[in-house]
Amino acid sequence: MAKTVKMIREELSNVLTRKDLSEHPYANDSRKGVQQAFRIRLKQIERHEQLEQNYIKMCRHEDDILKNNPEALICGIDEVGRGPLAGPVVASAVILDHHHRYIGINDSKQLSSRKREDISQNLKENVKAWSIGVASPEEIDQLNIYEATKLAMYRAIAELEVEPTHYLIDAMTLDKLEAPQHSIIKGDASSVSIAAASIIAKVYRDTLMKAYNQQYPGYDFAQNAGYGTAKHLEGLELLGCTPIHRKSFEPIKSKYAKKS
Repeated sequence: MAKTVKMIREELSNVLTRKDLSEHPYANDSRKGVQQAFRIRLKQIERHEQLEQNYIKMCRHEDDILKNNPEALICGIDEVGRGPLAGPVVASAVILDHHHRYIGINDSKQLSSRKREDISQNLKENVKAWSIGVASPEEIDQLNIYEATKLAMYRAIAELEVEPTHYLIDAMTLDKLEAPQHSIIKGDASSVSIAAASIIAKVYRDTLMKAYNQQYPGYDFAQNAGYGTAKHLEGLELLGCTPIHRKSFEPIKSKYAKKS
């Protein structure tokens, strides 16, 4: 007796390669429902293969270091929050386990909020070490955003429970580090360690801005994370700036800072 389409669809969920899919006993079944199930599963397998290939590419910086030093402790560092008008800049430092396998990890901005949160939790539970560093809006105003970003990164490094032997940093150079470092442009999209730091930092900062939304209603911080959206600018026009606004940033500097 032939299996039902539902039974075949359930079977196909356990088929992991294109070869096994093509050799499945029902691969040539003429029923439309069966053929549709095979097409869907093929697309899923191809998508997973692409993610696998992307992950391999994102490990190349780490692999280059590990070839020369198999015991290297590689720390990925990234920040979020350089551009917003409000809130701190947040950095994260992450040391992945040598046997990491976070298929689908990418630049945090390319992932959905739910996907970021799930990956962030998984990372925090399984990496060798992770930490957060924060530079406040006041420090951003005093130092400038570039120097405040470096300060947040140094603070993240200082909070690590494990001392790295190598650093991979997203588009920054940290002069005070003694261990080898490599600055990578768009590192959050090309290094798995930096991507991990990017995700943890963004989830942390987004959560913080949602809390600020409760403390300072009227600016839509829960949705815009402090960026200068229309609702945020409307809030500034109606309410002026808050203690978490960056008074050295335009248009706050010229329009609102003096009114508070």
